[in-house]
Order: sequence, then structure tokens, then C-alpha cells
Amino acid sequence: MSYEMIAILMFVSMLLMLLTGQRVFAAIGFVSAAAALMLWGDGAVEMPFNAAFKLFNWYPMLTLPLFIYMGYILSESGIADDLYHMFHVWFGGLKGGLAVGTIGLMVVISAMNGLSVAGMAIGATIALPEMLRRGYDKQMITGVVQAGSSLGILVPPSVVLVLYGMIARQPVSQLWLAGAIPGLMMATMFIIYIVIRCKLQPHLGPTVSREERDMPMREKLKLLRAGITPFLIFFFMTGLFVMGITSLVESSAVGATAATIAAAVKRRLSWKVIEDTMRKTLGISCMFMWIILAALCFGSVFDGIGAVKAIESLFITRWDLTPWEVLIMMQLSYLLMGMFLDDTAMLVIVAPLYVPLVVALGFDPIWYGVLYTITCQIAYMTPPFGYNLFLMRAMAPPEIALADIYRSIIPFVLVMTLALILVMVFPEIAMWLPSQFR
Repeated sequence: MSYEMIAILMFVSMLLMLLTGQRVFAAIGFVSAAAALMLWGDGAVEMPFNAAFKLFNWYPMLTLPLFIYMGYILSESGIADDLYHMFHVWFGGLKGGLAVGTIGLMVVISAMNGLSVAGMAIGATIALPEMLRRGYDKQMITGVVQAGSSLGILVPPSVVLVLYGMIARQPVSQLWLAGAIPGLMMATMFIIYIVIRCKLQPHLGPTVSREERDMPMREKLKLLRAGITPFLIFFFMTGLFVMGITSLVESSAVGATAATIAAAVKRRLSWKVIEDTMRKTLGISCMFMWIILAALCFGSVFDGIGAVKAIESLFITRWDLTPWEVLIMMQLSYLLMGMFLDDTAMLVIVAPLYVPLVVALGFDPIWYGVLYTITCQIAYMTPPFGYNLFLMRAMAPPEIALADIYRSIIPFVLVMTLALILVMVFPEIAMWLPSQFR
């Protein structure tokens, strides 16, 4: 049997196991371990142990629990609630203003957390019920929360870009800078769509009553203080890292410490908040660790059979594809896998294969990291099995059906696809900011 056929069988076996409902790490780990034993015999049992030690020797892995902790401490302590109240008052007089404020909230949460799950949880528990109560269209607001939460894996400090940097051996600071402008561009495109749509169809996003938003300008300005804490946390965490004052791990520790101090200063740091934050941080961190551990074993088997060279030969030599055609095929494969896997699983499975190919084709791996992340955002929201779709269904109130959630994402997926095309056609959108700090 050829190595190409072995690689195909491994992928098919893994997808079949995932369709049976197995956990991602179990499916990946079992297929890789079984393939290693059949290919190399008893000596292959050392491969998962080597993968484990490789994982535990990755010093940047310390950033994951710290970034996750920071996001949850801000959520559990109510700082995110203060932010939404600020957006509520300042944007409530605009058609669709609360939806615009929700996108703003998601951008800020993304800049403090780096995960789409946290943004989804905050949006579904804080913004969604409030907009429903104000008479907003349920399809509009579920689309807003899903699209806004997807920014968490692109706007720095993106945890996904940290993982990409580890696997692709690229500087995380450059990846964060590359993701900043596309992330803000996409948020702006969401806002433009919401404003235009609600102007054309005012019933989709009515304004907040004048009685609720009328308050002295002094009180409105006081509400702006809710944005000072997130800004300071973001500056001390990301700013110091980009300026070279702190390392990646040190910046994550600074962010986690600053978030804890902020919660304490606001007198919201109780034992319950700490316990809930620790439990959620431990759960998400362990999930990442298991997936990465299994994928490292999977990748080592692929390296052993020469799958990277086989894929390069298939695309370039046999199919005679141009570099851009190969790149488009890669993006389409991510959309397909996004129906079954989350962004981390896709990254650790395919990145070891695709990144060397991207470099061989003459593309910048930093730029490709942004393309991968945007494509993951689209895959997250693509039926029938998009990760965000079922996450939203689990968090949404009963009156929002799965059909509503499916229909809600169509315009936002189109906006995100346009953003992806713009970054592909104009790489400077992603690469200008990193070029200023080299």
C-alpha cells in the first residue's frame, strides 16, 4: 500500500470516528496510535510518550491557561456587564444600536480573552436577552452574537494564533499584529451591515426609549470609565509584549494578574468568582492539552510516512495546480473540516502539513496564519455542523430555534467571505502592521 493511501485511510478513519460521537482527542489519538503500531510495530508505542514530552517542554503552553483565566475572571466578576451597559447607553438611540454595541463588546472581550467560546458565552448571557426584551429580531441578534464572538480567534491576543505560531515556528508578536487590522476591519464591516440593514428595515433593531437613554452628559461620561479597565489590561498585556518589554508568557501573566487586580479593586473578587473561574479555566485548558497531545502523535506519524512531500507532489506535480489554486484548495478543506472540528483540532491536524507547503509555494506563513484564522471563523458558522451554531443553540433561550440560528448567519458569513477575499487579494491589510515593528 502506498503512503498516499495510508494518509487517506488515516483521515477517513478519523472522520468516521468523529461521526460516531467520539471526543476529538480520542479519535485523533486512537487513529494515530493504531497506524503507528501497524506501520512500525511495538517500537511505535514510544511515539505518544515523545509527543507528550514535546508538549510539556513547550514553554509557551503556559500562556493558554493564563489567557483563558483572564477572560473568565473578567466575565465572572461582572466587568463585561459594565461594558455592555456603557454601549447600551451610548448606542441605544441608533437603529440597531444595541447590536452595534454588542459587536463593540465582542471586540473588547476578544482583546482580553483570545477565545470565541468566552465571547459567545458573554454575548448569549448578557446581550442576547437584553436585545430580545427590546424587540430586536431574533435572527438578527443571534447572527450578531455568533459573528461577534468569532472575532476572538483573530483579534490579539488570539489563543489560536499563539498555537499557530508554535506549530509553524513563527513569532507570535508578528501574528498578533497581522490579525489586528483584519479583525477590526471585519468588526467594522459587521457594524456597517447592521446599520444599513436596520435603516432599511427599522423593525429589526428598534431604538431604546428616550426615557432610558436620557441622562446628564456627566453621567454618560462616567459610564466611559467602564472601558478604561479593559484598555489598561490590553495595554499592559499586549502593548508591553509588542514593545519587547515582556515575553509572551510574561505578558499572559501580566494580563491575568491585571484582570484579578481589576476585579478586586471593583470589590467583585469573591471565593465563588475564583472557584467558577478556576473550574472553567481548568476544563478549557485540559481540552486544549488533550487535543494538542493527540495531534502531535498524529503529526509524527504523518511525518514518518512522508505525507507532506506526498501532498506537495500531488498538488504541484500530478495535478499541475498554480500556487493560488493550491491555496484556495487548502481554504476549502478547512471549511469542510470546520463542519466536524473546532479551530484547534483543525490547526494541529493540518498545519504541520500545510505550513511547509505554504512556504514552498512562496507565500508568507504570517499572512497565511491570518487566512487560516478567518477561514476557521467562517467554518465555525457554516451549516450543518458549524461549531458556533450548536454552541449558540445550547445557550440561546427556547424561543430561538435551530432554524433561526441557521438563517441568522447567512449575511454574516457573506461579510466574512468578503473580508477573506480582501485579505487574500490585498495582503498588505494583514502585513502592513507587522512590517512596522520588525
